[in-house]
Amino acid sequence: MPSDVEKLESGLPHDEHRAEDGQRGPVVLGSGDFKYRVSGENWGKLPEGWIYKEATAVAVDAQDRIYVFNRGTSPMIVFDTDGNMVDHWGEGEFSNPHGVTVAPDGNIFTVDNGDSTVKKFTPSGEKLMTLGEANKPSPKMSGQPFSVPTHVGVDKKTGEFYVADGYSNARVHKYSPEGDYLFSWGESGTGEGQFNIVHNVETDSNGWVYIADRENHRIQVFSSDGKFETQWVNMSRAACVYIDTRGDKDLVYIGEYFAGIASNDTGTDLGPRVTVMNTDGVILSRVGTEPYGSQTGRFYSPHGVAVDSKGDIYVAEVSHSDYGSGWNVEQELRSMQKLVKV
Repeated sequence: MPSDVEKLESGLPHDEHRAEDGQRGPVVLGSGDFKYRVSGENWGKLPEGWIYKEATAVAVDAQDRIYVFNRGTSPMIVFDTDGNMVDHWGEGEFSNPHGVTVAPDGNIFTVDNGDSTVKKFTPSGEKLMTLGEANKPSPKMSGQPFSVPTHVGVDKKTGEFYVADGYSNARVHKYSPEGDYLFSWGESGTGEGQFNIVHNVETDSNGWVYIADRENHRIQVFSSDGKFETQWVNMSRAACVYIDTRGDKDLVYIGEYFAGIASNDTGTDLGPRVTVMNTDGVILSRVGTEPYGSQTGRFYSPHGVAVDSKGDIYVAEVSHSDYGSGWNVEQELRSMQKLVKV
């Protein structure tokens, strides 16, 4: 049996999966107009002694500043596109960082699934709003805000926002720009409008609402009043969704977990990966085909995705929670990658 260090080096719990060992040159993933050179190692230049532990979410603002929400030395680390740290904040503010979103006005929404709160900050970390009472979650599956929430999506035109709620609820809550509660929808299940982990929420340029319904392996699409419209199935475990509205047509980027089981950890096209689609549900590119691992060209668990003005993708991965903690390794697994469009 391989040691824990061997597991870390191979990126997988079995030695025989070192297919890419000795590989030379850049690794390019994807197809068509959506091909990317992958970093293959932790992206972002951290100060000496700092760690991410794991990056849980990532967001990009209008100036291409990259906000990495993480569970390491400093909860919010801000970089430029070259990976230089330009700011950091949030020490002592969060219990368990989970989701980050840049609002149209440039302010920053965070979701803390450790204390079941949603907070809004200025880009420099000044707190503007808190929703939910810390460490007093609503009862499980009560439908009331919040019971271990996960993510915020903001309407680009109206400023209204949606909270995915999340791990212990099966609801989406809608709020006014000022934070006034409007209404909720959703329930536990596998049918249309039902959820099995409401893990991410995002909106397109027309106000449609996209939900990463993770354990139902799909994306569900709703109107702004919560009416089910359609769903995209045949996904791996759809964990996160980001919609780039800056071009002529909206592009949808979906981060997917590995959907196999332990005995099938060599299976391909099961995730983890990033899928690029249009808003008609047409797949434009699958970025990544191999199972999870540390090798260049593989992912662990894409938990957050964001795209900058050049079309480069930033991927936050919960590598410690999903893999490192069970492998009993001291080293930090890779938890932040950049995919450079080529």
